[in-house]
Amino acid sequence: MSQPNKVVVVWANGDREVAISMAFMYTLNSKLQEWWDEVCLVVWGPSAKLLAEDITLHEHIEEMKNAGVELLACKACTDSYGVSGALENMGITVKYMGVGLTEFLKDEATRVITV
Repeated sequence: MSQPNKVVVVWANGDREVAISMAFMYTLNSKLQEWWDEVCLVVWGPSAKLLAEDITLHEHIEEMKNAGVELLACKACTDSYGVSGALENMGITVKYMGVGLTEFLKDEATRVITV
């Protein structure tokens, strides 16, 4: 069995403090400190609505994007909140994530954290 080398943080919580103090902090530092070879943030559920509405969170997304974090969002979720375009404009890849998340979960080289 190979050592895990990718972390995927699934941010599904609509709480701003959870976003800043856990999801964003861990994701960014994982990339900057090279704790993992690959780092991905997945915006899912109510976090999509919060991100689209809270402009101060955009700076965190920009910082992660500039650091090389892969940024994804669940299209079913963003469509349901009417925010797909807003997230795409931030540089987030918006796509259906059911299969993608399943692949992350099945991949022995990937760890998934849900917040």
